[in-house]
Amino acid sequence: MRNSQQLSPQAAARELLIRRKARADVLHYANAIDVPGRPVGDDPDTEFFEPVETTIAQHHRLILETMDRVSKTPYGRAMFFMPPGSAKSTFASVVFPSRYLGEQPDRRLILASYGDDLARKMGRRTRSIIRQKRYKQIFGCELTAESSAADEFSLTNGSEYMSCGILAGVTGNRAHGIVIDDPVKNRDQADSPTMRDKVWSEYNDSIKTRLIPGGWVVLIQTRWHEDDLAGRILPEDWKGESGRILCRDGNYWEVVCLQARCEVENDPLGRKIGDYLWPEWFDRNHWAQFESSPRTWASLYQQLPRPLEGTLFNVAKVLVDGRPVDMPKHCDFVYAVIDSALKTGDKNDGTAITYFARNRFVGHPVVILDWDITQIEGDLIAEWFPSVMHRLGELSQICGARMGSIGAFVEDKGSGITLLQRAARNAWPAQAIDSKLTAMSKDARGTGVSDFVHTGLVKITEHAYNKRVEYKQRNQNHFLSQFFGYRLGVERQADDLYDTGVYGISIALGDSEGI
Repeated sequence: MRNSQQLSPQAAARELLIRRKARADVLHYANAIDVPGRPVGDDPDTEFFEPVETTIAQHHRLILETMDRVSKTPYGRAMFFMPPGSAKSTFASVVFPSRYLGEQPDRRLILASYGDDLARKMGRRTRSIIRQKRYKQIFGCELTAESSAADEFSLTNGSEYMSCGILAGVTGNRAHGIVIDDPVKNRDQADSPTMRDKVWSEYNDSIKTRLIPGGWVVLIQTRWHEDDLAGRILPEDWKGESGRILCRDGNYWEVVCLQARCEVENDPLGRKIGDYLWPEWFDRNHWAQFESSPRTWASLYQQLPRPLEGTLFNVAKVLVDGRPVDMPKHCDFVYAVIDSALKTGDKNDGTAITYFARNRFVGHPVVILDWDITQIEGDLIAEWFPSVMHRLGELSQICGARMGSIGAFVEDKGSGITLLQRAARNAWPAQAIDSKLTAMSKDARGTGVSDFVHTGLVKITEHAYNKRVEYKQRNQNHFLSQFFGYRLGVERQADDLYDTGVYGISIALGDSEGI
């Protein structure tokens, strides 16, 4: 019971058990309190809220458990991406902060959002939980009389809370944990390079500097733009995966990406591909009204924002009836294209290789047979090259290449020059890619071969299509991710295998200029 009526011995025992479980476990805590939902009345500054209308869903439990774990991990980091209306803010920015402040004394937490008004709204809802009678019964603390404003309040156990707009600055305040909820307000802000740069600068120069050593950060947002705050932290070739991911800031982030319609194999909720989120609350008609807008659906609902230009290549064009092809039984010849590491300005690139079969008259004109990507020290790349020759020999036999292997094509820059020199001394079949082709921009090279892919002249084998490789802490099909995910006019892309794919198609089907 949550009222002041006299409790029976059985009810009192039940109440004590509820409090004990709430102190010990974040999920029991969420079930023990009244989770604040919509405001009572039209006053935006109201102090009263209706309890949420639904039971705690599976994804809400995932949010709470992940935040509880991350907040207890030194330098913990987590990102949550979910569609609008999924109540992510209610549980990540309201329910969890209230528990975090009461669970232990002397904790300090900062919540930042796109504007002061939203931040105060979150603070007001958090404060409403702390004012509940059961909260004090669970943790033995309450709001202090002298500091109880919606955007800045303290508890009698010494814990403190502050909320603010992300661009307002938090100088002078320190925190054990920081929650960033919706760093941009709308599409106009998300599409503004100036606004994205301001948010990025505030995150790095203001927000993060407020952390006490070992402090944690949680980012909750709907993905508006590929270059948003999350996009600048995530790996360049991130494609919707969840889990513990090494990001570009050097930290491991717990990423929880929940698409409206599941399209990934490692969905955090265990959904099958095609399953929609929260079917107990959202029916298919709800999602259908947004699926007709490709950009809105991809970004806000699928958490995979794309630029307006789109991608160059459609994976469906390299399949036959929706499936990859078998290894060819006959072909003219096989060859490989290598994009070596340590090119000028690309010191963090991997060494990528893609293997092709060429048929001039029978079968598919170009077949992508295999690929690989790895990080090799520049002075060791020549030692790796014989394995390429061995693989070409294997593929030549498998594919019945009547002319055998014609060797490897290598971009003659950086460690590629070393590889070509070593190949010449050992009489290995390797040659430089035509300089007219390498002199073109990446966008121009891709555009030059896009018609070949679009008209079905290029196919991919089942082996290459289903292959997964561990690279930079990520196990996935990097060829599909890089080649079919390449975007025109976008910098900071993972594109080593894109390069090998485009070069290989140009060599087989294009002229010396790759068109």
